[in-house]
Amino acid sequence: MISAPLTAWPQPLAPLHSPALSALVAVVPLAVVLALMGVFRKSGLFASAFGLTTTAILAIGVWRMPVSLAGWSLAYGFATAVWSILWLVFNALWLYNVSIHTGSFDRLRRWIQQHASGDSCIQAILVAFCFGALLEGSAGFGAPIAITAFLLVELGFPARRAVLVSLIANTAPVAFGAVGVPIVALASVTGLDVMKLSAMVGRQLPLLSVFLPAYLAVVVAGWQGLRRTWPVALVAGASFAAAQFIVSNTWGPAATDILSALTSIVATVAFLRVWSPRDSIVAPAENASIALSFRGAIAGWFPWAALAFVIVLWSYLKLSTKGQIVLPIPNLNNGILISYNQKPYEAVFKFQPLATGTAVLVTTVFTALAFRVPFRALMRSGATTLRQLRLPGLVVLFIVGLAYLYNYSGMVFTLAATLAGVGVVFPLVSSYLSWLACFLTGSDTSSNLLFGNLQVAAAHQLRLNPVLLAATNSSGAVAGKMISPQNISVGVTTVGLIGHEGEVLRTTFWHSVIFAAFIGLVACAQAYVVPWMMP
Repeated sequence: MISAPLTAWPQPLAPLHSPALSALVAVVPLAVVLALMGVFRKSGLFASAFGLTTTAILAIGVWRMPVSLAGWSLAYGFATAVWSILWLVFNALWLYNVSIHTGSFDRLRRWIQQHASGDSCIQAILVAFCFGALLEGSAGFGAPIAITAFLLVELGFPARRAVLVSLIANTAPVAFGAVGVPIVALASVTGLDVMKLSAMVGRQLPLLSVFLPAYLAVVVAGWQGLRRTWPVALVAGASFAAAQFIVSNTWGPAATDILSALTSIVATVAFLRVWSPRDSIVAPAENASIALSFRGAIAGWFPWAALAFVIVLWSYLKLSTKGQIVLPIPNLNNGILISYNQKPYEAVFKFQPLATGTAVLVTTVFTALAFRVPFRALMRSGATTLRQLRLPGLVVLFIVGLAYLYNYSGMVFTLAATLAGVGVVFPLVSSYLSWLACFLTGSDTSSNLLFGNLQVAAAHQLRLNPVLLAATNSSGAVAGKMISPQNISVGVTTVGLIGHEGEVLRTTFWHSVIFAAFIGLVACAQAYVVPWMMP
């Protein structure tokens, strides 16, 4: 073990001696990234590099963070990005490339075509909402976006529309993603009961889930598309929301996404057997083809069903913690006093050889064996994946490094403490705090680790239910994921839009703002109007 420094550096809450002015300066790195990508349409790599540079200058020059602590913060962020995020994303995309090589992905596309009535709105609901939720429940960090966006392109969607639809759909399942890790992390950092947090989030997100397929139909084909397909949108959303509510309130967070997605897929496909839209607009890729056999359908779904099974089994057996190596970060671990509670800030990198990314790798190898993929072809698919992630991987490194520096320097707490002073409307602001954190980190889990305790502290000050505000932190973060540079940069890897991340962010930004407001208003209603919505 590496001992903590003798004296810890205290984060300044108001380095400019004015909380409002300090908070305004703390916003600058975020504004730089948003402006470069959303206004000037620069690439994610350019925006993240510039944002990271700006953060470093302000952390050292204004917040007076020691250079050694800033350097170790970046190193900690980079290590987390490589093992916790890129390792998982690499293996998920490798699985996708293996499915392309074997023809499994094409069979999945044909299955979607046969069961979606040839309608682009229904295809968006089945692929981005239902199938995307299954992927999010198993993996995450942008991989579901990349996979569902490519599938939509194969079905005839323009690339930018496919990414937009996939990003919007990748909201409702996020808080329970990766077998409930965000909720478990929130419970660990706040000390609140995991079942109470699961139940509270399960009384917020289903209100979004039930409307999300209808929202996607409007995005794809306007109000005419919704009028044409509202029955199937209702079935998909209501079945997903009902399962999400029941499982999260009775079983817990681990299986919520996977069971909700499977319920929605079964309900939607069953409904489409007895109902089809009138005057449907057939997607351009639709063509007459020989019906896919049952065996072909199994082959199409096999990699993704195997992924869900392996991830659930991995979680049940708690394999991720086996062989874990705990590495305290030199100087940084307990070398900083957190500004709002004056407690030492832990900085411990937990290297897990059997992390979720390794579980996805096991699925990839298992799939290759099941389809008898030659070793050389498997390695070629891996090399293709490396090329796809070359530039997006740098974006992930820079953005996560920015987030860790922003966090350990105290800039994030300067901004949060100012926002926490708004009083009774804090439940609405609570949603936007987590939205901000997820924009920075691309992760609901990281958002919960970042702001979970702050939300609980604000709840005690305002005499609100701490479980409510902690849960709102997880629910509000789902809206920030669709504009996270990290999430977008991974999501565009499969559809030929690397370098156009700014244009994608520009199209998703206001959708993200609307979703965060919706969650915030739900939290306000729970706090002041309809307390019966509380568990």
